[in-house]
Amino acid sequence: MTQAPLTGNGRPADTRGGAGARGWLGRLDRDVRTALALFAISFGLVIASRVLGPNFGSLAQMKAILVISCFLMVVAFGQQMVILLGGLDLSVASMMTLGGVLAFKWVGGSDGAVLWGVPAILAVTAALGALSGAGVSLLKIPPFIMTLAMGVILYGATLGFTQGTPSGQPSAPLSALFANTAFGTPILYLMVLAVVAGCFVQTRTSFGRKVYALGTNPTAAYVAALPVHRLTIATYAISGASAGLAGILMLGYVRGVTLTLGQSYLLPSVAAVVVGGTSIIGGRGIYAGAAAGAVLLTTLSTIVDSLGIAEGWRTIIYGAVIFAALVLLRDDLAQLLGRRRRTQETSQNNP
Repeated sequence: MTQAPLTGNGRPADTRGGAGARGWLGRLDRDVRTALALFAISFGLVIASRVLGPNFGSLAQMKAILVISCFLMVVAFGQQMVILLGGLDLSVASMMTLGGVLAFKWVGGSDGAVLWGVPAILAVTAALGALSGAGVSLLKIPPFIMTLAMGVILYGATLGFTQGTPSGQPSAPLSALFANTAFGTPILYLMVLAVVAGCFVQTRTSFGRKVYALGTNPTAAYVAALPVHRLTIATYAISGASAGLAGILMLGYVRGVTLTLGQSYLLPSVAAVVVGGTSIIGGRGIYAGAAAGAVLLTTLSTIVDSLGIAEGWRTIIYGAVIFAALVLLRDDLAQLLGRRRRTQETSQNNP
């Protein structure tokens, strides 16, 4: 089987469209085009929602959607790193809850505790994620089984640690990230920097290139003597730390935690990554796409929730839009549109 050519940053090259991929949009990387399309769809959904009422489609609603999507963006980064390897992390929900519970206990009520508490929590969740990676890489346990088991164990441990009721206090420094200031909301600036940093790590560092290489062709990675075990363990550690960070940020936003804090982020973390153009079998995708997918899913969820639609219909609408996004962003559709454009150009040039 032939392999797709690689770009200079180690990712599979975009070979779609041929000569039909013209103009500035055609010169952009495939994954960048996907991210831009998803952001455009999200913006279109918000604008279109203005017909539903005066409270829809406002700048305040757009800002609220971006703030709420930050948590899914953070979780999606770690999930995407694992999926780029061809794996899957089903422990992110429990890891996120653990991060929030520990932050509520260790960080809340003391401004100075943020300096040591946040790094300590990230170290704990990263170590637990690394344990999942060791099970996948060294013990050859399927990622689905290993991370599912880790998630169940973590939930049980968190339940025992809290006796069913998390105790602690809100953290003023964390809450300040979500406060409105004269210069805007700090968390939004931080997320822009995080998206840029995430894309840089994935596409411009040796570690990121090796992750793409391993996800694209594991056999070739072994032959090339890449540190497969260390890459896998490190990637799952990143996923654990990302989920833990999302739990910490959630404490700052809601000023409290529950044992179901991360429950609603498991499937959306996978959906955001896949909708964002990342191949579920690994080796293709960038963080900008996953971030855009997170914004799209949050936008959809916010609008549907605001309409007060019954749970069954909400699920149908949610799934339909995700399916539509996947279909619209398929390579086959892009190739078809490119062929039609070339046909039209040919017919115009040869009347």
